[in-house]
Amino acid sequence: MWLVDSMGVEVNAISYNREERQRYREKVRLNLDVFERMLNQSQFEFDRPMTGLEIELNLVDENFQPHFHNKEVLKAIADEAFQTELAQYNIELNVPPRPLPGDAAIELEEELRANLNHASERAKEVGSTIVAIGMLPTIMPEHYEGEWISDSNRYAALQDSVLGARGEDIELDIEGPTGEHLATYCDTLAPESACTSVQLHLQVAPLEFADHWNAAQALAAPQLALAANSPYFFGKRLHAESRIEVFHQACDTRPVELKNQGVRPRVWFGERWVTSIFDLFEENVRYYPTLLAETTDEDPMAKLEAGIAPTLAELRLHNGTIYRWNRPIYDVVDGKPHLRVENRVLPAGPTIVDVMANAAFYYGCVRKLAHEDRPVWTKMSFSAAEENFRRGYRDGMDAKLYWPGFGEVNAEELVLRHLLPMAHEGLEEWGVSQAVRDRYLGVIEGRCTTGVNGAVWMTRAVEAFEARGMDRRTALARMLEEYKSHMDVNAPVHTWPMP
Repeated sequence: MWLVDSMGVEVNAISYNREERQRYREKVRLNLDVFERMLNQSQFEFDRPMTGLEIELNLVDENFQPHFHNKEVLKAIADEAFQTELAQYNIELNVPPRPLPGDAAIELEEELRANLNHASERAKEVGSTIVAIGMLPTIMPEHYEGEWISDSNRYAALQDSVLGARGEDIELDIEGPTGEHLATYCDTLAPESACTSVQLHLQVAPLEFADHWNAAQALAAPQLALAANSPYFFGKRLHAESRIEVFHQACDTRPVELKNQGVRPRVWFGERWVTSIFDLFEENVRYYPTLLAETTDEDPMAKLEAGIAPTLAELRLHNGTIYRWNRPIYDVVDGKPHLRVENRVLPAGPTIVDVMANAAFYYGCVRKLAHEDRPVWTKMSFSAAEENFRRGYRDGMDAKLYWPGFGEVNAEELVLRHLLPMAHEGLEEWGVSQAVRDRYLGVIEGRCTTGVNGAVWMTRAVEAFEARGMDRRTALARMLEEYKSHMDVNAPVHTWPMP
């Protein structure tokens, strides 16, 4: 089993002294030296393309308000695949890694639906309903006034470190396309917990890592435009995928002065195309201060010299506190090291079939983009990719994106004319069955031809309820009730009727 998120490892302390932080920094640097040596000398596991999946979920009560009840829900579910998350109204579903070819995706969809149905039944027994959505639209500032954080040292330590590094309250300042404006301050990490995502993992060979990471970076904007599912936060209509900006601002350890100096944020898209996975880990060590200074007794150099793959626990923990939208992963399973690209841009939901469609589109496109003779990142500046990313999460289906050979083009046109055929070819080259390609890429085509993704459906539904005289909060709750009923049917979001 992969350790899908190094932030999922419990830590022993809630705070760390200066000596512990210094020792941790030294150990991280040693880990980096050993990792560099491994890249030059070691054999990494890569027999076949393995994929993994994580889905973060929300809990709501009978009124579709956040239900701070995850300890009881997890106890009722009693399945190790479901784990705690930052807030007490969050849980996470982790899927064991599996190969991509054949009908594996359809089998995974069936497994996910069965797991989620079982979890939902158990959750109902303790008064909770499970919802897969990018940001819970009914969450409001007053929900964070009580005990909201999950009972875990790692979350308490993370909050203490982020706020301590920042030295002041967290500012959220986001304006939506219709002029609605969120401007507030928070004295906890609570807004981060509102950001629930799907994380896609792809195991890659060391020499192919940079190509796959660069491809994932270029693809991030079309991914977000297609899959946006988070238009509301704290009652405001914000970006199509507001989760991106809320997460960016909620985890920002920089006061204004450091932002003005150009210091890198903890949540970021990046600043350049890379030539090796080492580039990213070296940046992590060089530029980012420690948040969780948890050290082990492992001597990584001694292990390596003895022919044993070191865990590099400190380097991995540090990497888990730097929130790149495409994150490099080093892991060891059954004594064998491997590397993965963790794609973190996608929101959870709306349905399992939508999640699988997003995954199929990503894996197919990345395969083709990474193996092109003249890769897209040799023809597009990184700043253009970053601007695409901003447009993708801000405008969703309405985004205009730059792409070499097309210029500026509407997102759905880029997907239909170029990226969707590419996804078909990439999945075919991976040995994925025709049935899988037709089922999931057909969902992507349907979103493009109708112009409807989760964000579009939600905003239209809320507008419809408000037109009937409901206030915003009531409309959001009614919309979420309708959303949940369609989610249970597992019909793609572009086919959902308007309430």
